[in-house]
Amino acid sequence: MLKKKTCKAVLKRFKIIKNKFYRCFSCKNHLLSKKSRKKKRKLSQIIPIRKKDSKKIKLMLFL
Repeated sequence: MLKKKTCKAVLKRFKIIKNKFYRCFSCKNHLLSKKSRKKKRKLSQIIPIRKKDSKKIKLMLFL
């Protein structure tokens, strides 16, 4: 029987805080000069993931 492996891409993209999955906003890597301070501040927040998607993530991480 093969050993189960966690999906490393999922570990890099999501954080687990109090048994909930959180993700960062996209569009904060480059071309930041044209974005306002408010927009950049909003993009640096983390937001929770929907329950429907969190089930798929749990399967990838074998939790």
